[in-house]
Amino acid sequence: MAAELATLIYQTALGNQRAFDQLYRQTSPQLFGVAIALLRRRDVAEDVLQEAYVKIWHSAGSYQPERGSANTWLGTIVRRCAIDRLRRRRAEGESLPDEAWDAIEDDGPGPLQNLMADSDARRLGNCLDILEERQRESVSLAFFHGLTHSELAEHLATPLGTVKAWIRRGLDKLRSCLGEASA
Repeated sequence: MAAELATLIYQTALGNQRAFDQLYRQTSPQLFGVAIALLRRRDVAEDVLQEAYVKIWHSAGSYQPERGSANTWLGTIVRRCAIDRLRRRRAEGESLPDEAWDAIEDDGPGPLQNLMADSDARRLGNCLDILEERQRESVSLAFFHGLTHSELAEHLATPLGTVKAWIRRGLDKLRSCLGEASA
């Protein structure tokens, strides 16, 4: 899939609208999850996602696979757009102290609540509960918030190898738990 996404990005750089449409269809659900996790408001996340795809269209030629995967490149664009939006909101007078950025609320259920409403997701939630705290935090940040191993290591102020081990062990436990739950 990574090679396919890279090809779609290259085709987008050449102005291929069909490739861009396919890129959008394949990546927008995950990238929307990243935006909503950061912004906590569906309407703002939708705007940021649109802004991000405009940037993707215009900057597709700058994608360099040796610097990271297509998913990482796309996620970075969405994260930067979301952070820029938060900064603009703060500059426009919204009272958003740094420690409150994570507390931006939406009236509706959040992405995690929507996810847990599904029975498969409930099984996943139950399996996540059996993980050690650091494993659960690492896996959640990586998969629900789109952080890379390096970003996790920096965020958690922990060596990269340790973070990779937490994720690997956590995923092994999840596979085992989910395998037992479906049997």
